[in-house]
Amino acid sequence: MKRAPQDQSTWTKKLKMMVADWVRRAWRFLKKKWHRYQLTRWLIIVFLSLFLMASIYLTFVAKTADVKNLQSRLEKPTMIYDRNHNSAGSLYSQKGTYVKLDRISQNVPDAVLSTEDRNFYHEHGFSVKGIMRAGLLLVKNKIMHRNYISGGGSTLTQQLVKNAFLTQQQTFSRKAKEIFIAVEVENQYSKKDILTMYLNNAYFGNGVWGVQDAAKRYFNSDASELTVPQAATLAGMLTSPGTYDPVAHPEACKQRRNVVLQLMVDNHKLSQAAAKRYQKEPLTINNGYHASGTYRYPYYFDAVISEAIQDYGLTEKEIMNDGYKIYTSLDQGQQKAMQKTYHDDDNFPQSTGSMVQSASLAMNPKTGGVTAVVGGRGKHVFRGYNRSTQMRRQPGSTMKPIAVYAPALEHGYYYDSYLQDEKQSYGTNHYTPHNYNNQYSGSVPMYKALYESLNAPAVWLLNKIGVNEGYAMAQKFGLPVQKGDKNLALALGGMTKGVSPEQLARAYSAFAADGQLPTSHFITSIKDATGHTIKRKSRLTNKQVISKKNANTMTSMMIGVYKHGTGKSAKPIGYTLAGKTGTTDTGIKNDQTNRDQWIVGYTPDVVVATWEGYDNKQNQQTNIQENNINSLFKAEMGSLLPHTAGTKFKVEDAQEKAQKGTKSGNDFWTDAGDFANQVRQGAGSLGQKAKRLWDGISSLFQ
Repeated sequence: MKRAPQDQSTWTKKLKMMVADWVRRAWRFLKKKWHRYQLTRWLIIVFLSLFLMASIYLTFVAKTADVKNLQSRLEKPTMIYDRNHNSAGSLYSQKGTYVKLDRISQNVPDAVLSTEDRNFYHEHGFSVKGIMRAGLLLVKNKIMHRNYISGGGSTLTQQLVKNAFLTQQQTFSRKAKEIFIAVEVENQYSKKDILTMYLNNAYFGNGVWGVQDAAKRYFNSDASELTVPQAATLAGMLTSPGTYDPVAHPEACKQRRNVVLQLMVDNHKLSQAAAKRYQKEPLTINNGYHASGTYRYPYYFDAVISEAIQDYGLTEKEIMNDGYKIYTSLDQGQQKAMQKTYHDDDNFPQSTGSMVQSASLAMNPKTGGVTAVVGGRGKHVFRGYNRSTQMRRQPGSTMKPIAVYAPALEHGYYYDSYLQDEKQSYGTNHYTPHNYNNQYSGSVPMYKALYESLNAPAVWLLNKIGVNEGYAMAQKFGLPVQKGDKNLALALGGMTKGVSPEQLARAYSAFAADGQLPTSHFITSIKDATGHTIKRKSRLTNKQVISKKNANTMTSMMIGVYKHGTGKSAKPIGYTLAGKTGTTDTGIKNDQTNRDQWIVGYTPDVVVATWEGYDNKQNQQTNIQENNINSLFKAEMGSLLPHTAGTKFKVEDAQEKAQKGTKSGNDFWTDAGDFANQVRQGAGSLGQKAKRLWDGISSLFQ
């Protein structure tokens, strides 16, 4: 049943009385407790404590913001120097041509201050009115569920601080930091200095920073010659360079210019009559700006930035804008030669679809310093994909010297030890390596197996010395082998992750440097704008990974790669190289195309590792071994080696040494001692040991 209207009214009145009574009781209780526990006092204490803590924190932020060095950082670009401490180029993302205030037309400060901060000379870094306006905007945006401050409130000094120290994110915490750092800037610098820094650090669109370059970009003029309407145009762009871009949006730019001219009238910097006259002038753009070509070695500079971030703890913004001096291992002659080779498309196979890619890296084997690098072909992208340092591909036969022949020498084999060269299956999975030409000689000396890149002898030898030995040696040489790589396929470069040209160049440096493995690096030292040296997180060290004797024996064998073997067509005229070639196949039965091609070549002065292939691993190259990459490498080394000291190897080609009848380096008594060890270990060619032992005994009676 529905209630009568009178009953409903009575019920509503009773409910209101009950609620009112409950509210009165609650209020009396709260009031009693509030007075009893002095909650007002506690709230004030809590508020003041929080305010004090925030002030201490923000003061700390301001004091540690390196305000003292702001001017020197903004005046100077970050410079990169080569190995001889000669300038190689500069880095800057927010710097243009820095000019002093007396080289800037007075029309520019008049227009900028009239638009951005009329009270610039009468405030100490921040504006109370501006803060209140920003606070109201923050409250409004919070109500509308927007977690940012929608503009307003920033003085010229605050804008400088935002560009130099902080992000562009519009939040309350950033705004608070901005104010405190702005006060610190005002304490450290004069108004003239602050205005100069601002005008040189402001962004004017189209990749142009600073008023001097902006004057060139839009009016083909120097900053000192800017007219009133030109200055008003630039000042108007500061609010939104994209919106008021005179090139893309000339009409919007002109309207904004006219607004600025009126603001100059309001600020008593221009008469009304002059403003009207200037407002009628057309907007004329004349581009005379030429971007500085100081990023001349893009892949090298990219790698320098990445290393400074990773090993020195700097940020990209700091590196690009804070005027550091970065000293590197760069050899400008080698770098130019390498880049020239890569710019010549005739050095690469023609693409039927995707571009054939390639990457190359040169390293000083004694120090590990990278002297030259190219990370790819085609258009360079700032800090994009650098194949020389970031790519990982299976190394193919370039792994044989590291995982097979070097550990074999360490375990008593000789450069002329005979290895079994037969088609053979191993293990329960019947792993069966094939020589590239499917021909087998029964036995072959080690040096020949290496320079002809025969697969069967390499796998046989790794099986003899033990996969664990090859795996351990690859680890010692700094290659990123995984537990799953502990199998005989490691002899032919079978790896889970693969290697980069940088890692391979570093590994081969041990052969060129008497068995010492260096730490690869681009940077030798960094100094900030004040001359203070930035400390590297970890030291650069060299460690002995194989004996000097065996390193030289490996070099002796690998000289044959370029004299008689798979790298013969890659040898530049007039130079002796050691190294190794390598390919990886597609894994398709009866398919003789290559997925990746590698070649490493070195002298006592430089190690160069080069890769060629496709970014998409499913693509494949149709040319095998000696074709594509050998011609590229020959051109590359032919132009790069003249920029080295030309140091000669102290060892001769292993094959020539064997043909002369030179002994392997161990005398009869050493062979006799080794014989027993080889019997116990079951590793090595016992037939050869027996023959040497017999020859030694026979020689005693001759």
